[in-house]
Amino acid sequence: MSEQATGALFTFTIDASGQVVKLESVESDGSRHELSDSEKASLAEKGNGNLEDALEAAFEAGIDCVLGDGEEEDEIEPTESKEDAQLRHTLLSPLMQHSAAKRLLQREVLNRAILGTLIQFSMETHPPTPASGRATARKADRAKATPAS
Repeated sequence: MSEQATGALFTFTIDASGQVVKLESVESDGSRHELSDSEKASLAEKGNGNLEDALEAAFEAGIDCVLGDGEEEDEIEPTESKEDAQLRHTLLSPLMQHSAAKRLLQREVLNRAILGTLIQFSMETHPPTPASGRATARKADRAKATPAS
């Protein structure tokens, strides 16, 4: 895969349980390329964490809410250092493992939640299709509609 530019398209093949089977990039001509482990790692580095991190942050926010530490939303730093993230994980992980949050961190639960969310998002929004993809889709639709002679 070449440079992962803004606007790059990716496809995930996901089974009914929510398990990701394949991750591919989609080129402008519609061709697909399965991402290597190093390409996946590079793409993940550009992201903003993962779902487990988000659940930890939500758990922390719940604790903050209950304790009422008075920190305003604008005062919270938008990004944390690796050291702070590790400290947060070290402090919160044991608490989460002994709470109802433990079930939410199970791979099967996360997979189902991700799949359900993706399905919901796909019904709410319809992102633009690449121009070549639309043309290919129209040709395929015409081919289906035209009976073979």
